[in-house]
Amino acid sequence: MFQLEFMRRAFLVGIMLSIVIPCIGVVMVNKRNSMIGDALSHVSLAGVTIGLIFRVNPIITAIISCAVASFSIEIMRRYFPKNSDISTAIIMSLGIGLAAVLSDFVKGAANFNSFLFGSIVAISDFEVMLVTLVFIVVMIAFVVLYKALLYVSFDEVGARLAGIKVQAVNIVFTFLISLTISIASRTVGVLMVSSLMVVPVACALRLSKSYFQTVIYSVLFGTIFTISGITISFYRGLKPGGTMVLTGIVVLVAIVILQNLKKFLKI
Repeated sequence: MFQLEFMRRAFLVGIMLSIVIPCIGVVMVNKRNSMIGDALSHVSLAGVTIGLIFRVNPIITAIISCAVASFSIEIMRRYFPKNSDISTAIIMSLGIGLAAVLSDFVKGAANFNSFLFGSIVAISDFEVMLVTLVFIVVMIAFVVLYKALLYVSFDEVGARLAGIKVQAVNIVFTFLISLTISIASRTVGVLMVSSLMVVPVACALRLSKSYFQTVIYSVLFGTIFTISGITISFYRGLKPGGTMVLTGIVVLVAIVILQNLKKFLKI
């Protein structure tokens, strides 16, 4: 398997994404804003269709469309202060509508489907470089803003009282989400990336006892799911993105069952 260059490339990209995606997912889950991943993933699909129509690299157009959508969400939240999730739902509806309409103008369903379900074994050298660049940018931003994101995740009011610029942090973080989702659309798949933001974090929350542990466990679970998914898909001829997600779901169910069984036996 590792004798093949495209598989080595797939594992390299997969491991980088398996570190970045759960880090973003931890903040999303703790902010109780998991749906923003779905919203931006659908917007990225609209960006992909624009790229395919105009013969521009779809990842570039996906990044641009997600960046515009992320800032739009933050702007719209000002108009719905008591129902901030409405802005996320509106952007998600816009993304679905645009993707549905624009998909009729895409020539060749193969390219479009590769972004729906991911094609990590078919990425180009340019896309590897792009993933590496996004990985570096997101990880640096996450480390620098770690404490601020920790405060904002649990208590925005308290974060403001502590002197943290909550609005600026939210804007930067939403942009990081857009970068992560758009770059992962080619490898993991638009329909799968939001799941990989949540499932490793869900597994980590069942075992961790602190925020830092949740981050570490989420990355570990994400890496395990990615490596297992790519390996299983290679030998069984399955879609890598779907295999990663299903592996994560199986592990999550197993953790819940074992924990409940442990409690039952103690009783």
